[in-house]
Amino acid sequence: MNLAVSIRWPHLSMGALTVAMLSACHSLAPDYVVPATPTQAPYKESNVDDPAGWKTAQPADQYPRGQWWKVFADSTLDDLQAKAMAANQGLKQAFARLQEARAYHQGTEARRLPSVSSGIGPSRELTSQSSSGDAQSAATYWRAQLNVAYEADLFGRVSDAIKASAADEQRSAALYHSVLLALQADVAANYYQLRTLDAQIGIYRDTLKLREDALAYATKRKDSGQVSEMDWMRAQTELASTRAGELALVRARAAREHNLAVLLGQAPSSFELPFMPVQALALEIPVGVPSALLERRPDVAAAERAMAAANARIGVAKAAYFPSLTLTGTAGYEGNTLGELFQGSSKAFLLGPLTGTVLNLPLFDGGKRDADLANARAAYDEQAANYQQTVLDALREVEDNLANIRLLHQQVQAQTQAIEAAKGTSRIAQAQYQEGASDYLSVIDADRTTLHTKQALAELQGEQSIATVRLITALGGGWATSAAIEP
Repeated sequence: MNLAVSIRWPHLSMGALTVAMLSACHSLAPDYVVPATPTQAPYKESNVDDPAGWKTAQPADQYPRGQWWKVFADSTLDDLQAKAMAANQGLKQAFARLQEARAYHQGTEARRLPSVSSGIGPSRELTSQSSSGDAQSAATYWRAQLNVAYEADLFGRVSDAIKASAADEQRSAALYHSVLLALQADVAANYYQLRTLDAQIGIYRDTLKLREDALAYATKRKDSGQVSEMDWMRAQTELASTRAGELALVRARAAREHNLAVLLGQAPSSFELPFMPVQALALEIPVGVPSALLERRPDVAAAERAMAAANARIGVAKAAYFPSLTLTGTAGYEGNTLGELFQGSSKAFLLGPLTGTVLNLPLFDGGKRDADLANARAAYDEQAANYQQTVLDALREVEDNLANIRLLHQQVQAQTQAIEAAKGTSRIAQAQYQEGASDYLSVIDADRTTLHTKQALAELQGEQSIATVRLITALGGGWATSAAIEP
């Protein structure tokens, strides 16, 4: 049923003017200022000494993080990242939380406008004899009415609540990007950890061939009486120990592969990554300056938005000390029967609440408003401290990974030299054993050293790749802030 109602409310223009004047009251929230952070010096581990690019740090989480893993030029990693972003369940949870925050903010935004509802139905009324002076009587009334309610934004009560919900929505968006960045980093790190295990397994398999050859040689010499049975048993021991070491790495690889499958949103039984040993990595990552870090890190942006929301809620808590104004109105038709409901004589309206008052001034609440304001201020202090701690943690992560990359490069160089020396020692020990100048213990010791140095080099090369991943993600997943990057 469509109702076209045209009712004039007396003195409405004066009421509207009064509302407009009262609504012009400013917000009671403190002026929002982002706390100072220690970002005015170059990274200790970097070579940045030209401060020409400094600027005031402002959260810039709206810039896309970019496909930062492309710097590794690895098509397999590209494919894994695409699968993870399409099917990872943790990322879907984070996106759902973002949608929840957006919906809540939309609901809060609706407070700027009046709420309107309509209804139709009967009511039964019994009047008392003492109140009317007549005989007690009962009557049925039919009503079709349009209801309007509006809360005026006195002292920023509504606008501050909207500011808080907007900041919460922006914080959820930043947290979503933080989860996305963490997922991308985990995929890349797990991928390179798996490839490191492949390199170590490859070294063990090469060593197994040497151990099998050594056992065959020791068996031949034992059968000919050239060596004792003890040397032959030592060769067997080394072969079995090497097989056990290879199996331990294969077991670790299986667990890593299963973990990577879950990150991709797949069942471990449906995922398999081909054998692919890690290679030496040489990448130069521009780290920029610490102030730019505040613009790139989504967790820093999330902490800053949480602080802004807490600041706005202080205004909401302060507004509770002042009057609130709620305007309500009802207009429509009222009649004794349904048939006469929409006649001109049945028009009716009500301006103001059925019960209570339009303008409410709080007088006493047992200290609840004081407690709410203290709670809001404490919540802001908590978020301010959390923001500064997040910045410090971000700076530490960058410094840690810069140090890791620098020192890992030196370790790889030293370990490469150690491998060359160990290979030389192994060749000499083997020659001396074949000539009868030394026993088999010397050969075993030299071979073990060679195996361990090769294993250490493979591990260091894997750590180089992972440290590079961690550095890029510590910088926010990208470093091009002057132009948008593809998401």
